[in-house]
This record gives sequence, C-alpha cells and structure tokens, in this order.
Amino acid sequence: MRSLIAMLTDFGYRDGFVGAMKGVILGINPEVTIVDISHEVEPFNVFHGAMLLRAHFSYFPEGTLFLCVVDPGVGSERLPLVVKAGGYTFVGPYNGLFDLALESLREKPRAYRIEKFTLPVVSQTFHGRDVFAPVAAQLSRGLRPEEVGAPIEYEFTLRLEEPCMEEGWMVGKVIYFDRYGNCVTNLPCGNYKEGKFRGQRLYVVSHFLQGERDKPALICGSFGMMELFLPMEGAREKLGISLGEEVRVRLANN
Repeated sequence: MRSLIAMLTDFGYRDGFVGAMKGVILGINPEVTIVDISHEVEPFNVFHGAMLLRAHFSYFPEGTLFLCVVDPGVGSERLPLVVKAGGYTFVGPYNGLFDLALESLREKPRAYRIEKFTLPVVSQTFHGRDVFAPVAAQLSRGLRPEEVGAPIEYEFTLRLEEPCMEEGWMVGKVIYFDRYGNCVTNLPCGNYKEGKFRGQRLYVVSHFLQGERDKPALICGSFGMMELFLPMEGAREKLGISLGEEVRVRLANN
C-alpha cells in the first residue's frame, strides 16, 4: 500500500513554501502520495487550522500521515512533535493545532518530540521545510515515531467551548466563517425545530436553497455543526456577523 501524506498549512502558494516542502518529501520518498487539505488557513490562526483538521481528517484512510504547519511560534521554544492516535500520525508544532482532531478520537495520544531526521541545516523561520517535511517523509518510509525522539505527555490546550442550556434553548455561538460567508457555530448537528439569532426566529432547513431570500436560516453543515447562512449570499458580510455572536436552537421534542 502506498504511503499517504495529507498537508495543511497557512503558507498559501505565492512564495513557494508548499512546493519546497513537497520537494523535500519527494527527495526522501519519491513513492509517497501527497494530498493537500488546504494551504489557505488564515495566517497565524491555529484555531482555524485546528477546525479544518478536525472537520476533514477522518475522511482519510487509516494510516494517513498529517503534515500540518500553522506555526506563529516557529523558532521559539515550542516543541516540534509527532503524535500517534486512532490509526493516524500527525507531524507539526506542539501549539494546539492537533487538539480538536485528537479530542474527537477519544484515545490517549502518544507523542514524541522531534530530535532527529531533520535537514542538516534548520532555518529559524521555516521548520515546515527543514524539520516537519523530512520527518514526515521518513515516517512515510517506515520510520517508527518513537525513533524521532523522546516521548512526552501530550497536553491539550485548545478545546471547543461547549454550548449550554437555557430555558429550553441550547445556546451556542459563531466560531468560524467559511469562504461563502456561512457562520459555523459550536452547536452540534441535531433534530432541532427552530433557532434564534439577534431575537429573530430561524428556520432549520435541509439544503441551502430551502431558506427564504434575505432571511437567515440554520443548516447542519459539513463541519458537523449547525451553520447560520443566507441563501446564495454571504451571511457574514450581509449581516455584519462577528465571531462570538450568540445563536440558539430548540430541540424538536421541546
């Protein structure tokens, strides 16, 4: 079976950083398959990267190696890490980037500090190329995670805030915007009969064209959480929605 590396970064494509990482990987393992999850994570936004990884990693086959770099602390004392859990391997900075995905696996992660198998010269500003890419490539060739360095106790630093119940309503908030301007909340998908936003009633619909034009509605989105949207428009821009705004839902049996 061919090895698979899935990449997630905030590098974009303008400066060639993604290509350099792939060049390092293929120089070590020319047989590996590389898949891009996204390289458009908002710069320095670890939570954004963690959200994307949580939403998409489980659709990859067991054995996939996730090479993820959103690393505002590059060159600092934050640790470079390899983590094993749920049949997957994660390589990247120890800054919470893996936390939401690992938490969803509900399995104690095994983590190892990267101390070996980097490039001979390591830049202070590009550990994606010089540390994480070569280590991921070596792992894809059969290197065992425990061979990269000493084991450490993995501690979670990033968690999704849980919604609360208030007078029959589940109360959540907007935590993320997708490129269409849809507002992802921390409310889990469920059997809801209605919602509420800014005092206005929201219908819960099953597809994006079901809502009334110019009226926000709620839908179970691809992140596995309820999303507030406007049919064929960007709710974020049209309604001036901010992160943290409250959204409520009421269960169908209430």
